[in-house]
Amino acid sequence: MKKIVKSLMPAMYLLVIAFSTASCNQTQAAPAAATSAPGQPVDLTYAAEKSLPAVVYIKSVINSKVQTVEYSDPFEDFFSDPFGGFFGRGQGNNGGNSRKRQVQTPKRAAAGSGVIISADGYIVTNNHVVDGADELTVTLNENSKEYSARIIGADKATDLALIKIDAKNLPAIVIANSDDVKVGEWVLAVGNPLGLNNTVTAGIVSAKARTMNTGGITSMIQTDAAINQGNSGGALVNTRGELIGINAMLASPTGSNIGYGFAIPTTIVKKAVEDFKKYGTYQRAMIGIQGGSVKDYVDAMKDQEKEVKDYGTMEGVRIDKVVEDGAASDAGLEKEDVITAVDGQKVKTMGDLQGILAQKRPGEQVKVTFMRNKKEKTATLTLKNEQGNTKVVKNADLDVLGAQFRAITDSQKEQLNIGYGLQVTKVNGGKLKEAGVPQGFIIQRVNDEAIKTIEDLQEAVKTASTSKEPVLYIQGMMPTGKKAYFAVALQD
Repeated sequence: MKKIVKSLMPAMYLLVIAFSTASCNQTQAAPAAATSAPGQPVDLTYAAEKSLPAVVYIKSVINSKVQTVEYSDPFEDFFSDPFGGFFGRGQGNNGGNSRKRQVQTPKRAAAGSGVIISADGYIVTNNHVVDGADELTVTLNENSKEYSARIIGADKATDLALIKIDAKNLPAIVIANSDDVKVGEWVLAVGNPLGLNNTVTAGIVSAKARTMNTGGITSMIQTDAAINQGNSGGALVNTRGELIGINAMLASPTGSNIGYGFAIPTTIVKKAVEDFKKYGTYQRAMIGIQGGSVKDYVDAMKDQEKEVKDYGTMEGVRIDKVVEDGAASDAGLEKEDVITAVDGQKVKTMGDLQGILAQKRPGEQVKVTFMRNKKEKTATLTLKNEQGNTKVVKNADLDVLGAQFRAITDSQKEQLNIGYGLQVTKVNGGKLKEAGVPQGFIIQRVNDEAIKTIEDLQEAVKTASTSKEPVLYIQGMMPTGKKAYFAVALQD
């Protein structure tokens, strides 16, 4: 036996060497993005090299403006002016202690990140990075070139925006399907945090379809990759350097990276980009319910020591209210039903449901699976927009009002004792004429927002036209000083 073993040893050594050499050759030949074996370290250099060139630095500037503000005079009761305002006290008083004065706001600049998604200059970022900007400047990776940018479309609820620069042959990122991302998967956050351009941080996907109480999209990718101020609008990428989300926010007790970051998944990003390009605004599909995860509801009832109904499942979204004339109401869904799937996609939480609906448009049909009295049922729903119909929602322009406007003069301000306003100089037709708004009327507030410039009015029309209630509630006064109010419907 000993002789046999000795004679086999050289052959065994040769085999070991051969296997080792083959293994080394395989490792060297495989791309750096190859998936590592379970439990092995991950090489993230490939992902960084692929994604960094596609992430840009965005600077937004809000110019200095003159604003009229109201303030209270705390000394009026003690130092009243017996000369009726001769020394200035009391001028502009419309009752009470209210005063108005003009202030000059400082010029403000902010910075964020963006991701190039096409070689011809389309860039995705967060809405809050570009919101209100008078100037937008995009700087490419490594400060190679600088461009002025314009906004193609933006949406506050999803916190997404699409901007465009005039350039060609840009290094566009590859967009992956965020539905394929797994919890525990390694990811990189790429952006420009805290003024440190071209920064990469690493972590894992901590959770998916995470619900955030922001009033907007509640289906986010959660990661422990370090995200700080300036990362907003940047890329969350997988180990192949493919985009899986747009970094949007940080949950932290200090405002710095002692918490988790959250990214908007690409399933929502891609749909938003298509909407911005085609319609100029995000097409939001509504199912017409109020509710939450059935497990959260059951746990809350138990904590309050209240009797809990047996829903037949602990996964899904329990309907607390069915909106009248909504999609769910039309399809016969009821309070206490539990939605468990949409178009065959499992729904465990409200985040899951929001994520699925965020990819849909008004007018599209979905098949909903739900539990009622512990029995599984299905229904086909036709999704609606925020205004309760299935039409495409587009941003309205000032043209819909059918009128011409100009800022009031200094003499009008003095005569009418007001600080700002837009006067209707001509009514040709359109929505103002239908509502009875006369020529000469001075618009001061629309939907409780001050209107000082034509741009303010344009923004008010744009916002109202895509809202649940597309109406302008206008406050102002006639040239005689008489106050008046009008409701202007933007849709027939």
